[in-house]
Amino acid sequence: MPAPSLTLIAVDIVAALILTLGLYYPRHRRRDLMVAFLGVNIGVLAVTSVLGGAQIAAGLGLGLFGVLSIIRLRSSEISQREVAYYFSALAMGLIGGLATDELLMPVLLTAMILAVMWVADHPAVLARSRHQVVRLDRAIADERELRGELERRLGGRVTAVSVQELDFVNDTALIDVRYRLPQEARGRLVAPLRTRAVQIAPEEAR
Repeated sequence: MPAPSLTLIAVDIVAALILTLGLYYPRHRRRDLMVAFLGVNIGVLAVTSVLGGAQIAAGLGLGLFGVLSIIRLRSSEISQREVAYYFSALAMGLIGGLATDELLMPVLLTAMILAVMWVADHPAVLARSRHQVVRLDRAIADERELRGELERRLGGRVTAVSVQELDFVNDTALIDVRYRLPQEARGRLVAPLRTRAVQIAPEEAR
């Protein structure tokens, strides 16, 4: 194995540890997915290193991307954010496992992946934006009235509403709502609603 490949393996391992232990776990606290991200990265790195040839590894990479694209069909559902971490770990493993004499470009690409994930998933980015699934104790068909009721209960400006279920028999509605907190509420979560008829679940718990 060429010396640059050994360097890339070391770079990939360090980058994977930064991605999982430095970025993901401190922000989201899911140990199971942290293990999964590391396992995907090291597994892909090992397979591509054994196969060796860049053409073979490139074809393998496309196959792995296809296999992992169905990752949400089994076990517990994960969010789009966590899918991004999966594919970042996969991409870094492929970059580190390819046999190449060039060192600078793979290192820059790995650093770019880490930088993009650090910025895109930073808590300060779009900090006031929220996404909730709300079960409302009123079956409101008028969208303007529905927006007003949601804004009153959620304490923010509703930006998008999608009615998933409207039950006129039981007078309830299931709504997917996206909203923005007011400026003074930046950096804090919405206080739990103390009402029996409204149930709010975070997006990751859906």
